Amino acid sequence: MVAALFGCWFRVGGARPGVSGLVMPVGPITTRSAMASEGREGEHPSVTLFRQYLRIRTVQPKPDYGAAVAFLEERARQLGLGCQKVEVAPGHVVTILTWPGTNPRLSSILLNSHTDVVPVFKEHWSHDPFEAFKDAEGYIYARGAQDMKCVSIQYLEAVRRLKAEGHHFPRTIHMTFVPDEEVGGHQGMELFVQRPEFQALRAGFALDEGLANPTDAFTVFYSERSPWWVRVSSTGKPGHSSCFIEDTAAEKLHKVVSSVLAFREKERQRLQSNPHLKAGAVTSVNLTKLEGGVAYNVVPATMSASFDFRVAPDVDLKAFEEQLQGWCRAAGEGVTFEFAQKWTESRMTSIDDSDPWWAAFSGVCKDMNLTLEPEIFPAATDSRYLRVVGVPALGFSPMNRTPVLLHDHDERLHEAVFLRGIDIYTRLLPALASVPALPSDG
Repeated sequence: MVAALFGCWFRVGGARPGVSGLVMPVGPITTRSAMASEGREGEHPSVTLFRQYLRIRTVQPKPDYGAAVAFLEERARQLGLGCQKVEVAPGHVVTILTWPGTNPRLSSILLNSHTDVVPVFKEHWSHDPFEAFKDAEGYIYARGAQDMKCVSIQYLEAVRRLKAEGHHFPRTIHMTFVPDEEVGGHQGMELFVQRPEFQALRAGFALDEGLANPTDAFTVFYSERSPWWVRVSSTGKPGHSSCFIEDTAAEKLHKVVSSVLAFREKERQRLQSNPHLKAGAVTSVNLTKLEGGVAYNVVPATMSASFDFRVAPDVDLKAFEEQLQGWCRAAGEGVTFEFAQKWTESRMTSIDDSDPWWAAFSGVCKDMNLTLEPEIFPAATDSRYLRVVGVPALGFSPMNRTPVLLHDHDERLHEAVFLRGIDIYTRLLPALASVPALPSDG
């Protein structure tokens, strides 16, 4: 989940299992401590497969993509699925597993997941983050346990189950496993959607990653905020630091920083004062870098500040950029800004009951007595690239009663929650792959 450091927003329970703050999941699947270690009789084969995938070190900045592709090729062979590999950039391969439908005239269902994971600070973990250790309570500790190798295996195991039961559906199901998402997707999905191999998939609807939900409900995301990474540079008069020099770079930069942080506080207060608003509905910003200076006793001629804005989808982007320009002008001469990243193609997927895709998705959830909480995703995922080329996409990771621990130390998932997710996808896929022909199918 690209550029999403959620420890300050979403961390519900940093406590370890057994400590107040974590709720044991409940449901039709129960897990006993006798299943605690791999290899013991009784561990569900899907859990064993999940732990195998977690051990593949696809960690940025040097992911072992080759091992992941080999793992997925073997899954395709075992499941009798078509397998295509598309190298979108040197060493960056999109792996596509395909289950053909019975009506090739219909657009397909795209199940997307990314193979890379974010770095770790091993000294802060209770267990090796690439061991996929499972404790006596059934919690699996690993980088990628929530973000998002769980979903990758849930797709595969749902397809395995449906094929084993002899099912066939009108629409083709493609599972895409893409690289590079955790560093922006610029050598992954962003390039893939521009390729003829993607066009040949004829995707009509997509599922991608979401977030865990600490309550009984399941969160589903229909849009996301636009990441704007902005570097403000200030130039001013240099000199000896023993003097009261006028018009310094630091003074002018301070004015911009103050304006941005005042805006941040205003948005924070707006979020906190309205219980109906979620994080994705407001614009967030954080000061992430300050640069400048060469010595304690030298007033620098240039300084810079970098900000990570996440702009809500209902914001007038032109007006917001003009506001940035205004803050810089108000600070004085020699203050400018540039973008390291600027996403301007925000799209929303319909969650109206009249929409056939949403009706199929939400109908299954209703039948399973799953409470859905539709939201705007607060960070950025590969769904943005799908939506901008016209493919409606929902972000959904079926993890409820689970603290949000992606990118956090001791990222973990309970095996019962993981297995329940397979059940959910096993119900979702037939409904989505059986949506009747639509005008968009051509």
